This record gives sequence, C-alpha cells and structure tokens, in this order.
Amino acid sequence: MRTRLRWFAAELTGENRRALYAPAGFAHGFQTLADDSEVFYQMSASYHPESARGLRWDDPAIGIVWPIRDPVLSLNNGSYPLLERSKKP
Repeated sequence: MRTRLRWFAAELTGENRRALYAPAGFAHGFQTLADDSEVFYQMSASYHPESARGLRWDDPAIGIVWPIRDPVLSLNNGSYPLLERSKKP
C-alpha cells in the first residue's frame, strides 16, 4: 500500500485511552484540542536535533484537515518549506 502524501487522524483522549504508534520513517504530528493538554511522546532513540526534519503542517500536497485551522505553532513547525519547493531537481 502506498502511504506517501496520505494522512490518517485519530482523537486520543483520557477517556478513550487510545494511543498511536508511528513507525520509524513516518511523519507524524499532533494538535491539542483542549487547554492544559499533556502529551506523552516516546522515541526509539535519543533525540538528536541535528537530524530533525519536518513537513509543513498545512502543506496542500498532503491536505490534512486539522480541527483547528489557525493554530499556535512552534518556530520550527511554522518554518518548514512546502514539499513542492523542497523537491530536488
């Protein structure tokens, strides 16, 4: 199954007790829908900032439908280029 440029969403709450596993190599993102949310985030290796990469949260090439359309973003999350512009010739 092809997964490039496809997305999936799930709502994780304290009530539904769901969790989401993103395998190595898969892009992932999250948006909190409630104030004072806590996110428990596990990684399979130590964080290495020099290796960090990302995708633009609102990239039309992916077309994610986010519940909050005008979110507050970290500097990193707001600065990634669109995929169309980042393609190598």
